[in-house]
Amino acid sequence: MAVIRGCTAVLPLSGVSSLYDAYRMNTILSYATVLILFLLLTAPALVGWVHERRIDRQLAATRPARPARPARAAWTQKSSSRSTVPSTATWYAEGRRSKKLVSS
Repeated sequence: MAVIRGCTAVLPLSGVSSLYDAYRMNTILSYATVLILFLLLTAPALVGWVHERRIDRQLAATRPARPARPARAAWTQKSSSRSTVPSTATWYAEGRRSKKLVSS
């Protein structure tokens, strides 16, 4: 097939075209090889994942329905009325103070 450029026709070299076709075929085979290897490596994990999902659905179907939660009160509790738990630093400091009182 000739390509017309200006007034002259340019014929493609047969060797260059076959090299390009071979390059494209090599690229396609490389992509196919990588895809097949990826599928072979991930197939066991995907099968296990599907199996786990099926078991989870079966367990959820046999589990009794949860009772409804009671409605929350209209008022919200303020932070000052909550019981607080001392932090580790407070507990440690109080322990040190009591030891000082005993030793003196």
